[in-house]
Amino acid sequence: MSWAATLRTAAQALRLHRMRSLLTMLGIMIGVAAVIMTVGFGQGAQDQVASQINSLGSNLLIVSPGSTTSSTGVRGGVGSASTLTMADAEALSSDRAAPDITGVAPTTSSSAAMSAGTQNWTTSVVGTTESWLEVRSQELASGRFITADDVATNAAVTVLGASTSQELFGRAGALDQSVVVNGVALSVVGVLESSGATGSTNNDDQAIVPITTAGQRLFGGTDRSAVQTIYLQAADQASLSAAYQEANSLLLALHGATTPTDADFTITSQESIVEAATSVDRTMTILLAAVAGISLLVGGIGVMNIMLVSVTERVGEIGLRKAVGAEPRIIRRQFLLEASILGLAGGAIGVAIGVSSAVLIPLLSSQTIAISMPAIIGSLVVAVGIGVIFGVYPASRAARMAPIDALRTD
Repeated sequence: MSWAATLRTAAQALRLHRMRSLLTMLGIMIGVAAVIMTVGFGQGAQDQVASQINSLGSNLLIVSPGSTTSSTGVRGGVGSASTLTMADAEALSSDRAAPDITGVAPTTSSSAAMSAGTQNWTTSVVGTTESWLEVRSQELASGRFITADDVATNAAVTVLGASTSQELFGRAGALDQSVVVNGVALSVVGVLESSGATGSTNNDDQAIVPITTAGQRLFGGTDRSAVQTIYLQAADQASLSAAYQEANSLLLALHGATTPTDADFTITSQESIVEAATSVDRTMTILLAAVAGISLLVGGIGVMNIMLVSVTERVGEIGLRKAVGAEPRIIRRQFLLEASILGLAGGAIGVAIGVSSAVLIPLLSSQTIAISMPAIIGSLVVAVGIGVIFGVYPASRAARMAPIDALRTD
């Protein structure tokens, strides 16, 4: 008996019990759909977090100052000290000392109330240099960005984020208007393109000013050359590690630290931020996928149960076929094909349900669901494998039957 004839016989046997076959496939369908959706939710969450962090800039290193210790021994968190200065940023800009660093953007920021006519809004005022726009991968919606001349002359200019501009000026447009911060009137020379949020931080709600203007005219303080963060941009992804080493060695030398443990600064790479932010999502995805995989196991047990019932119901058929010369391998092949068809059909329907849900749910909510081809292919392979594995015992049982015993039982 050929494989084609055996396949037709197996398909016909399943069609004769459509409802039973459908119920048998149900466990596999649910399991496959659950695996695809679970992996999709987890991957979507990881992609969303990575996208938000990457919006900070590409090939980015973030240098933060160290921590403070009060006279009573209370230690502040990382970033609480004022150990980074404009001199550090200028040294890191040297092509000779740090050839793999292509962009340096020192920043200092503070929350401040801004007013424009009768409107007022509290936002983050960020002092920085002309390189910030490229290093942070931001774009202008209108106007211009701050220039080196603005920084050199402590110019009273600002570039507003999209949300800040909307809050203060609405649809009228902020360009060439004036805002007041801490009693200083600033001319709006540009508006940033919307870039969304990074975690809980709205990147569109900020006002960019020259770093010298922030230190000398807006924020003040005892150390007006100190900066809160220095953003470094590597030449490319491959140069990120070299840029890290160059920045670390240079800052250790500038700050008189003999060993890395004495460093009064920290350097964080973009990859480490992404890894830390997505590790929880990845762990949850694995756990939930494992739970969904149990559904596939339950579905496999259902396949074996129904196949055993099928063998019992068709004892007479098995005996008759063996009496007219059917070999045990032909009997075994038929029942294995039936189990495989159940697994494949259940898996295919489960994939259709999972993919459809992954497409429709984002249209109805803000949840991002990624469609993972490895998850789809893996689920299908597992579904067919479950059908085969759990069909082996019923098929072997049918193949071992003696013709005379099967006919007598019937």
